[in-house]
Amino acid sequence: MTSLRSWRRVLLLLGLLGCQRGTPTVAPLPPTPAPSAATFTNPLLPSGPDPWVAQKDGYYYMHTTGTNLRIWKTAKMSELGATSSVVVWTPPPTGPASGNLWAPELHWLDGKWYIYYTAGPEGPNLGQQRTWVLENAAADPTTGTWTDKGRLFSPAADFWAFDGTVLEQNGRRYFVWSGHNGQDGIQRLYISQMSNPWTLTGPRVELSHPEYNWELQGPPYVNEGPEILQHGGKTFLVYSASFCGTDFYALGMLTASSTADPMRPASWTKSARPVFSPNPAGRAYATGHNGFFRSRDGQENWIIYHANSNAGEGCENRRNPRMQKFNWNADGTPNFGTPAPLATPLARPGGE
Repeated sequence: MTSLRSWRRVLLLLGLLGCQRGTPTVAPLPPTPAPSAATFTNPLLPSGPDPWVAQKDGYYYMHTTGTNLRIWKTAKMSELGATSSVVVWTPPPTGPASGNLWAPELHWLDGKWYIYYTAGPEGPNLGQQRTWVLENAAADPTTGTWTDKGRLFSPAADFWAFDGTVLEQNGRRYFVWSGHNGQDGIQRLYISQMSNPWTLTGPRVELSHPEYNWELQGPPYVNEGPEILQHGGKTFLVYSASFCGTDFYALGMLTASSTADPMRPASWTKSARPVFSPNPAGRAYATGHNGFFRSRDGQENWIIYHANSNAGEGCENRRNPRMQKFNWNADGTPNFGTPAPLATPLARPGGE
């Protein structure tokens, strides 16, 4: 399996607030059986929406956010809960990016680290949420100095924007994110080419908007959390659909050839059904906002995602990160299966 990032250099982040609207007390989780040396149990942490994974030099990093940005560093994903975090960025007390930090992603690009995150002014008004970029030249993102590179946006369409990720295809780099069109409150997926890791160039193009019933659980009506997966000559854009405050949050997918122009909407085919859905019997509600990584031995494909452990817990801190191995269908598309039941022993990723 390949991806826009080399799987020899993978990172892991977790957006603690994501689409959160408030900061409730984290709900207690049920007792879990003691894992054996060969197994682990979900959740990986008691709280942590919008997980993101990357990998570099044999280590994993998990990055969460709330009022600041934090990175967890671990060589074993199954032991994430035993790892402490490092605060790498605290926003200024006032200004356009002083509060409501959401859904960060950590990327290794052109020999430096970049964090893409969403923020706006401190306070309850979320209408000014935008995407921001930090840069760090250190080899280890838990060290060094993070420099604010400012806001990442398209001057011709500067609207509410968040959940950004990076796509590399045909020797070019693109930014994919969720945002508004300036006319309604529907969250759509957009793409724009990048001239460098902190600058968009050219137009933004809409790739997807909510249209199927499983995408229209809300309001608001949502396509968000785009993530890139590349395999077998295909590029998959896996996204989260429906409002994160419902129990029906699920993953959808767009598919394109790995040589197609990703700026052309006609290059993409949208799946009519979700590719990963809640599993109430396994206490996995509102399953979404995922990331992908390879096992430590490089032989297995894994998805990390968040879910609520009980119905009706909403888009808040009760969402917890979980992971499971996935495989490929005969046609080359990913088969993520069903969310594994909560607290069920699972085999650790290969090499751990």
